[in-house]
Amino acid sequence: MARNIFRALGARIAVLAADESGMSTVEYAIGTIAAAAFGAILYTVVTGDSIVSALTNVISRALNTKV
Repeated sequence: MARNIFRALGARIAVLAADESGMSTVEYAIGTIAAAAFGAILYTVVTGDSIVSALTNVISRALNTKV
């Protein structure tokens, strides 16, 4: 009986080890690096002088409207 339990456990471990249904660690790492790079590019664009001045102009116009 104990021998059958160990065989079943060994078969289950083999199935779990061969299962590739999820992302692997390398795929997670590449996805994380891509997200960080996108965030860095977005931060650079948003904090650039042209974006800051454009947003300042939009806010100034909105606050200085005459009715």
